[in-house]
Amino acid sequence: MVSTILTLNAGSSSLKFSLWNGAAGADLSELFRGEFEKIGSAPHLMVRRADGDTIADKDFGQNGAKLTHEDLLNELFAWMSQSHRQNTIKAIGHRIVHGGTRFVAPVRVDDQVMAELRKLEPLAPLHQPHNLAAIRACARLAPDVSQVACFDTAFHHTMSPLARRLGLPRAYDDAGVRRYGFHGLSYEFIARRLRAIDPGVASGRVVVAHLGNGASLCAMRDGRSIDTTMSFTALDGLLMGTRPGTLDPGAVTYLMREHAMTADEIEDVLYHRSGLAGVSGISSDMRTLLSSGDSHAREAVDLFVFRAACQIGALTASLEGLDGLVFTAGIGEHSPEIRSRICARCAWLGVVLDEHANDAAGPRLSAPASRVQVHVIATDEERMIAEHTSEHIGSVPRRLT
Repeated sequence: MVSTILTLNAGSSSLKFSLWNGAAGADLSELFRGEFEKIGSAPHLMVRRADGDTIADKDFGQNGAKLTHEDLLNELFAWMSQSHRQNTIKAIGHRIVHGGTRFVAPVRVDDQVMAELRKLEPLAPLHQPHNLAAIRACARLAPDVSQVACFDTAFHHTMSPLARRLGLPRAYDDAGVRRYGFHGLSYEFIARRLRAIDPGVASGRVVVAHLGNGASLCAMRDGRSIDTTMSFTALDGLLMGTRPGTLDPGAVTYLMREHAMTADEIEDVLYHRSGLAGVSGISSDMRTLLSSGDSHAREAVDLFVFRAACQIGALTASLEGLDGLVFTAGIGEHSPEIRSRICARCAWLGVVLDEHANDAAGPRLSAPASRVQVHVIATDEERMIAEHTSEHIGSVPRRLT
């Protein structure tokens, strides 16, 4: 039998997972990864081995809309027991969106930890409940397997009190209303990879652009978070697939008063109907918008680029200079056009792109004359979760009740 580590990343309508051998740290090797997508409507399972070969592809049919995350976890465990019976799960690592002020590093999960994490659900209402539901489901499906929580906010705990502060009365800051930052597992992975690829740049002042359906920027100095664009929630900062990014709070109070919108209705607009989808009226998918001739699609793309370039400038001010710019995540890794357009707007910072390298996806994208070194690096949050989990399974496990 081979000891393995399972990673889970539970979203509102998706469940990503991966399986790794049980070797320690950077020696971990991936066995497969996959995803249940469209949960709640038309669930679909796709699993691929590390070499890219598909080993499972299943639609759940008309009754699939009734399947919950726990039902699909049952499906996953049943599938693994049949197709990977030679593997035994040693530990399960979870992406947890919010760690609040207490959890600034991965932690073994027990009843006390779960109680603390439930208190944080109001800070991430669309993500945290699904994250914790996956932990509870795994406790029932594999009660003797240790579980480790890995936090998206933890990487940003190195931000200064000044960078964390919102301009609200102090009592609210004391209650936890402050800037946390997200995408931390991705940024942590990029910080490690950049140190291996270009240690000189990694030790300096770097902005990492995590550009996907959810998008943010992180300002790093010597691989540590100094500032970031996401804030109290994952709504702030860049324009995203369905989220607006930076928004005048007065727009929210206006919607409440003049359009008689409830908190739930506003939340729906901000999380699901804004961003690229809202501006274009067509799609949240950057590929669709780039291929469209519609003027509203062009406007949405232009706004995405404009906001990204402006906030790269803002984070450069936080860093008091810029030595490196790194693109990652779905758009950042796969859209040469978006990378080129953002870099063109950052020419004033000394960014000079090598267009041939950009078309070939690097990893180094900057021209020799560029004062700022530009890279594209594929992120891997699942590996980061697996490595953290591997580091935490040596302590005595404490089962959830």
